[in-house]
Amino acid sequence: MRIFSYVVEHDLGFAPNPFFGTCSLAACKPKIRQTAAEGDIVMGTGAALPKLAGHLIYWMKIDAITDFNGYWADPQFREKRPDMRAPGKMHRYGDNIYHKEQGDADYRQEDSFHSAMGGGLSIGNRTRDTETTSRVLIGRRFDYFGEDAPRIPDHLSDFVKAGPGHKCRFKPDRVAAMHLWLQSLGGHGYRGR
Repeated sequence: MRIFSYVVEHDLGFAPNPFFGTCSLAACKPKIRQTAAEGDIVMGTGAALPKLAGHLIYWMKIDAITDFNGYWADPQFREKRPDMRAPGKMHRYGDNIYHKEQGDADYRQEDSFHSAMGGGLSIGNRTRDTETTSRVLIGRRFDYFGEDAPRIPDHLSDFVKAGPGHKCRFKPDRVAAMHLWLQSLGGHGYRGR
């Protein structure tokens, strides 16, 4: 098991998407999505603004990996397709946005948080999200704390990533220590805005 740690720059419920009973990572973080395996843990820590550096925004244990077309077609993830006219954030920030129809060379990008103004294609976001991987990470055991993020204990501060990119090279004893703390949090799903 590996643990991938990164800073959640925009904590809006898009990447990761903690709604409808699963936590999914279907956009952003292409290097993590490309290399993570089932059984690995992905954790996102808070940014300096809004003063949540060193806090745990979310963690999930990956129990399934699919691709964009599989995610789009699977009825259990239909609710994760965005509806930009819906009143609630859960529907507006859906991350099930990429798919190809027969004959498409490029992925279609649905109107979403990653679209251009007015719902048009954002080539930059599509390129970053789809160019190197089509993998979608899914976890059913997760905690998403959002603005109620707990502070990561001092003895686990080496897991806090500063700036862009991610960390995943931790010694087995460190992975075991972080895994133990994460398990103590419960894995109860969506817990905070």
